[in-house]
Amino acid sequence: MAEIVFDDVTKRYPDGYEAVKSMDLEIADGEFMILVGPSGCGKSTALNMIAGLEDISGGELRIGGEVVNQKAPRDRDIAMVFQSYALYPHMSVRDNMAFPLTIMKVPKEDANKRVEEAAATLDLQQHLDRKPSQLSGGQRQRVAMGRAIVRDPKAFLMDEPLSNLDAKLRVQMRAEVARLQDRLSTTMVYVTHDQTEAMTLGDRVAIMRAGQLQQVASPMELYNHPNNLFVAGFIGSPSMNFLPGRIHDGVLKLPVGDIAIPDSKRAQLGDTSADQPLIVGIRPEDFEDAAVVGSDSRGATFRTTIDVLEAMGSEYYAHFTISAEGHELQENAELRELQEDAGGGALATPDSFDVVARLDQTSRLRAHDTAEIWINAAKIHFFDPESGRSLAAQQ
Repeated sequence: MAEIVFDDVTKRYPDGYEAVKSMDLEIADGEFMILVGPSGCGKSTALNMIAGLEDISGGELRIGGEVVNQKAPRDRDIAMVFQSYALYPHMSVRDNMAFPLTIMKVPKEDANKRVEEAAATLDLQQHLDRKPSQLSGGQRQRVAMGRAIVRDPKAFLMDEPLSNLDAKLRVQMRAEVARLQDRLSTTMVYVTHDQTEAMTLGDRVAIMRAGQLQQVASPMELYNHPNNLFVAGFIGSPSMNFLPGRIHDGVLKLPVGDIAIPDSKRAQLGDTSADQPLIVGIRPEDFEDAAVVGSDSRGATFRTTIDVLEAMGSEYYAHFTISAEGHELQENAELRELQEDAGGGALATPDSFDVVARLDQTSRLRAHDTAEIWINAAKIHFFDPESGRSLAAQQ
């Protein structure tokens, strides 16, 4: 096992483009670290620099206390699992898993023992004599992981290893990866675009945007206390709703109506001046059908028409629009990038905002109903519209 440290690390290409900018990150010995962010944010480049597949333009990268900037990949004692399984089709599962040991000239008896142990860990014993073409996608990915495990490396690097699997198999494999890391207690760095994987797998999550780290924290810390708009919008599914707001006489004025600001939130606003524009973030789960909530003094209610209601079994996703009359969402680069990552489109139409609410399964609401929706005022997030910084993070 080994600690991995990025010390002011930069990756700059010959055309001047910086894929990773002055990255400072300490990954503890035995830690499961997730690198997550939209396509092109630099997460795979950072992983490849650990592996030695990308040169480092500036700063130091240390593995186990040793500077490895100039070390060849084979000398770093790192095992990597890629998005593609990269298995040899003509070899059996046993031979595929043993291949790195063959290259290392490990005695055959020792190699067989390591393969058997890895196969037992990954539940592959019954498949050792089969060819990759006879296996399912999940089994092939386990073989690729087994090939990494047999080397007993200082650290495992995984570059979106589950992205080629179907949705059901991804859920299963997420659990298997988590169990594997728990058994091996080896330093693991895992790159993904899927924030659900990031939230469910890692000890800590590093969110990247445009080559820069935005926040590094535990999954629940990121969810509850995002540093900025980008982190807030990237973590959570469905993602956070953003609305324009203003403070006037201790009241938050939103397109949905006025909300009395709870004492727990007043401290975050600090000396925010009256009528200063804000961007207000409300997670879908912080809305509810008012009929389900009953009387709750922590929030406020408003009326709207449900456009679409998605039944998820344990809950409903209610989609509705809010009139933007008298309210304008200030242009913000982070919001624009979040929208582009979600598939493009405008942040808001000229006259309305799209909102998603997660409702309890006991709700009786249906599509096209006029509904009374409750907002949990204690869970509202406030952001500076110019910098994108959370006002809570600025305290």
